[in-house]
Amino acid sequence: MASFFATTKSTLMASLMLLLALFTVNIHIAGAQIGICYGMMGNNLPSHKEVIDLYKSNNIKSMRLYEPNQAALEALRNSGLELMLGVPNSDLQKLANNANAIQWVQNNVLNFWPSVNIKYIAVGNEVSPVGGTSSLAQFVLPAIQNIYQAIRAKGLHDQIKVSTAIDMTLIGTSYPPSKGSFRSDVRSYLDPIIGYLVYANAPLFANVYPYFSYSGNPRDISLPYALFTSPNVVVWDGSRGYQNLFDALLDSLHAAIDSTNIGYVKVVVSESGWPSEGGFGTTYDNARVYLGNLIQHVKQGTPMRPGLIETYLFAMFDENQKGNEIEKHFGVFYPNKQKKYPFGFGGERNLEIGSSVFNVSVPLKSDM
Repeated sequence: MASFFATTKSTLMASLMLLLALFTVNIHIAGAQIGICYGMMGNNLPSHKEVIDLYKSNNIKSMRLYEPNQAALEALRNSGLELMLGVPNSDLQKLANNANAIQWVQNNVLNFWPSVNIKYIAVGNEVSPVGGTSSLAQFVLPAIQNIYQAIRAKGLHDQIKVSTAIDMTLIGTSYPPSKGSFRSDVRSYLDPIIGYLVYANAPLFANVYPYFSYSGNPRDISLPYALFTSPNVVVWDGSRGYQNLFDALLDSLHAAIDSTNIGYVKVVVSESGWPSEGGFGTTYDNARVYLGNLIQHVKQGTPMRPGLIETYLFAMFDENQKGNEIEKHFGVFYPNKQKKYPFGFGGERNLEIGSSVFNVSVPLKSDM
């Protein structure tokens, strides 16, 4: 009996010591790494320093900037954030000139590296040889190559990868995903870019929005399939089962790249989001469910390519100067820096109770 009480007392003391330790440590539960796109088309947004502090305090590890805003780049110095730095479409023609590209790299990359951790350069966003940006398509690859060569000349081509961001309108066939292929009228534009990406060992950036697929065809695409909430497989593609639209879209792009027979190219999801108001299917709950499930889902990959999917959410804030109503409501934060949704980013939970670090790896409820 004395032995029993001694053991019980010992166990109780150990438990109390552990509880006491929690008041002097920082608990960190790690998950997937998620980036968020930092758009600035609002007249009520926080300062750049406040935005970067908001990223850090919410364990958001990566940022996408759409242009080399000098004040934002200065504020990023020594922040530890990984950066996808954008070349705006309006600069593509200028950067197709090699001398201009060398100067651009000096002004916006070398002047800030390495205190700004530039991981990617996105040369152009959603440029297509068909449609409203067709006049710019001829400049994308020359601009990419010129920037790449300027980066390579400084020995940074292994640290900084240069690519472009496409949207899913370049896909001609997306169903079933394994038969994914690009439109025939964009192949002359895309194939040389894919060839460059294979040579440079760089990923293709893709803006992937199940929301737009669903809202454009709600008769054939169910809301649960778009929100990751379908209880069963919706699409069988041979032995692969698709329970959500995000995977189906992304794998149709993987298949389209593979079908060119040029070589393997990784895909980074450079935008994905769901608006909370402004159009069909835009509710707070739909956005909350989609984004929360996306953050958890990208840890596991797609049926065609299992493994972590590097993903950037769109966008950091609601932006009241965007062109149409729906685009104003993609933010995961309000301009007053309040979180719009209750989830964390990448399954991380931090309890700041002191200066020490105590790492604990346990399953999160949302992982079970």
